[in-house]
Amino acid sequence: MSNEDREKLKHLLHHWAEHNEEHCEKYKEWAQKAKDFGETKAYDAIMEAVRSTDKTNESLRTALDILKA
Repeated sequence: MSNEDREKLKHLLHHWAEHNEEHCEKYKEWAQKAKDFGETKAYDAIMEAVRSTDKTNESLRTALDILKA
């Protein structure tokens, strides 16, 4: 991997994790709205997406830490 590709990958990993966090905030907001109008199964499903996205971000940040080392 060239240094240019390495730097681009580090940038992408950071960007992807940040972007996912922004999505998670919206997921949580809409999950709560679903819960407020009685759609608890929808709430649960959306919150599962939040947990999955959090796990994805852990993996992305681990990859970034490895590249920074």
